[in-house]
Amino acid sequence: MTTRELSGITAFVTGSGRGLGHVMADRLAELGADVAIHDLDWTQPAKYGEFADLGESARHLGRHGTRVTAVTGNIGDRAAVAEMKRKIEAELGDVHVLVNCAGGDIGAKGTKPNPNNALDIDYEDIKVLTENNLIGTMLVCQAFVPPMVKRGSGSVINIASAAAHLGCSPEVVYSTLKAAVVHYTRCLAKELIDEGVRINAVSPGATKTARFQATRVVDPARMDSSKRSLNRYAEPEEIAEAVAFLAGSRARFINGQVIRVDGGFTIFPG
Repeated sequence: MTTRELSGITAFVTGSGRGLGHVMADRLAELGADVAIHDLDWTQPAKYGEFADLGESARHLGRHGTRVTAVTGNIGDRAAVAEMKRKIEAELGDVHVLVNCAGGDIGAKGTKPNPNNALDIDYEDIKVLTENNLIGTMLVCQAFVPPMVKRGSGSVINIASAAAHLGCSPEVVYSTLKAAVVHYTRCLAKELIDEGVRINAVSPGATKTARFQATRVVDPARMDSSKRSLNRYAEPEEIAEAVAFLAGSRARFINGQVIRVDGGFTIFPG
């Protein structure tokens, strides 16, 4: 049963014009939060046929009856992040919940890097991946977390990946950067342990987003979420539930942790 446990809360979810980030934003709005959604530009939600544009993506969240605004820009650009903050605060007020979902294994040409291994990946792809996944997460935190500290409350959820927790090839740079996001989460949580602001991470396993299905060969045997086995791809809503939990008061004593939502793909201690 859906409650409105996030009523009175403003959430900002980066990378939420479509895909996994949009499902996260939708769940937060369903729970009563006012939500700011974000994408690189106004047209990105159409890339894999999910929404006509960012405006339609925002209107989809509006069905929950909470306030919704949309911002665009590169999270790796400090000036762009500052403008996002200005617009969000002007329209929705202070951000209480920050979800850093923007990123992904997307290189300089807007597609998966090729080659995409440790020794051959192009330098330009390394730079873009670093900006999109690690630097961008840091810049957004630098912009939105200080007001949380001043207020004495807030929740940050950084989206990492199951790939951050084991050796991978290909997607070596992406996996390395997501591991860095995990450690940044721990370091920031330690830094703010006395400030009332919780910093956690969620590491999704392979998830059935439109982009996931369009950019790789999927295993048909892992597509069926109705079967008993957890050896399958996640539904986006299953990841969003972990984010919603960490956003709210039920997780008020959880800090500096990583929830791996991967059906047990990365079963090991540590």
